[in-house]
Formats: sequence, C-alpha cells, structure tokens
Amino acid sequence: MHNPKITIDTDLVRRLVDAQFPQWRHLPVSPVEFGGWDNRTFHLGDEMTIRLPSAAPYSLQVEKEHRWLPKLAPLLPLPIPTPLAMGEPAAGYPWHWSVYRWIEGETARNARIADLPAFAVALADFLVALRGIEPTDGPTPGQHNFHRGGSLSVYDGEARQAIAALEGRIDTQAAAAVWEAALAATWHGSPVWFHGDVASGNLLVEDGSLSAVIDFGTSGVGDPSCDLAISWTFFEGESREAFRGRIDVDDGTWARGRGWALWKALITVAGHDVNQAEAERQRRVIDAVLADHRRWVTGLQ
Repeated sequence: MHNPKITIDTDLVRRLVDAQFPQWRHLPVSPVEFGGWDNRTFHLGDEMTIRLPSAAPYSLQVEKEHRWLPKLAPLLPLPIPTPLAMGEPAAGYPWHWSVYRWIEGETARNARIADLPAFAVALADFLVALRGIEPTDGPTPGQHNFHRGGSLSVYDGEARQAIAALEGRIDTQAAAAVWEAALAATWHGSPVWFHGDVASGNLLVEDGSLSAVIDFGTSGVGDPSCDLAISWTFFEGESREAFRGRIDVDDGTWARGRGWALWKALITVAGHDVNQAEAERQRRVIDAVLADHRRWVTGLQ
C-alpha cells in the first residue's frame, strides 16, 4: 500500500523541517532504528520525532491523532505520543505529517521483559483505562483505521479466500470454524475507545516493564475486540491467561478477538510477497488461535 514513487528519506525531512519549522533548523535529522511501514519515523534532535505517512490511507490518521491524543493522554496510566506540530504537504510530499515528543523505551521483546504475565496485566490495565474514557464524538470505524472497531464481516471475503488458498497447509476446517464463531459473536455494546493496533512494535519497555504505548493511527471508538489480538500474537500460556483475566471481556468479545488475529495471520501467510520468517511467525499465530478455540469448545461440552 505504500507509494513507491515517493522517497521518504532524511533529505526530504530536512527540507520539510527547514521550510516549515525554522526554529528547529539547527537540529539534526536521522532515521530511527525501526522506522515502521505505515509511517516513516525520524529523530529530530534528541527530544522529538518526525512521522510521515507512507501512503494516502495512513495520512487520514494524522489529524485524528493531533486532535485526540492530547485529550486521551491525561486519562491514561502510561505515556502515549504527544503531538507538537503538524506539517503541511510540500517539497513533493503530498500529505500532512507530524512532529512528536520523543518517548524513551525499547520495542517490546520477550528478552527485554522481566515478567511477561505482569507485563500482560499492565497492558490490560492500560486498555481498560482507555475503554473507560468518554467516547462522545470519537472517530468511528472507517477507512481511517481500516474498519478496526467495526464488524469483522468487512473482511469476510478476504478471510475465506485466504482459508481456501491455504488448503493443505493449515487445518482449514478448524480455521473456518473459528472465523464463523467470530462472525456469529455479534457485538451489541456501546462504543468505547480502542487502540486498534496493539502489537509488540507499538509497546515500549524500560527496566523490564511496559513503559509506553505508541502509534494510535488505527484508534477509534467502537468494538474493542481488535485490541485482543496480542493475546495470540505475543502472549501465550500464563501471560495470555493473565491478560484475559485482567482485560474483563465476555466470551463473545474474546471470540471476535480471535477472529481479528486469525484474519491478519491468514492473509499474511496466504500473501505472495511475505518473507519466510514472517510467514512462519503468522503460522504460529494461526496455530495458537485454533488451539485456543478448541479449548473453549471443549470447555463448553
């Protein structure tokens, strides 16, 4: 989905900053270690970052974050990004872009986390606090967040096509059963705030503990089940149980969470341009989702 015709590099960022924010002209610009895919991220000095959407759909998220993050931040138990300035399209770059305050911390990885179940509980507490924020006038599901918070039926055709394509490579009958269960668990709740992309790359760690949550591009108000996908993409065993015990959701919401995790894993593994390491990682996600569903079905019988 990125636009290969647009080169987002240090030279572009330098020109944008110098022209639009001359007060920061003296600060060096350098790419961060992991610049992301939806957005390209750069250091601006030691205390700020620049984020530029890599494609038109992601550009819809810029104004949303500038409007809502300052309102959400005081009500949450952990730091989230602080927008400092919004840049204009210029120098051949067609979309708005952002300047944020730098947040210290390293991307969450198992080796960096001292106690994974405690980490899972801290994340659940953050998401519960987010869900508790007044949702009035918040951004509803749509193109800006790829329908996170809306009905999984938006991706029904995509999921079924991927299941069919993976015949012989996964247990397609079990995958179809998980997907059907997720679709059948219709959400009837009141809209609440959700993050939309709770993944290890958007969680920061300091001193072995969860220290910040970043990248609210797919956030909105609606069904929060999409925020449960990390249960199968990152947690397992005791940490998954700790997360579920703290997140306080019903079986239907958990089933839809399985659906979100399964959909993303299916389309990734079935894709033509996925590398082997990522395909294997997503195969493990599929296996975890199917196993979790089997345990739930067995528990009902």
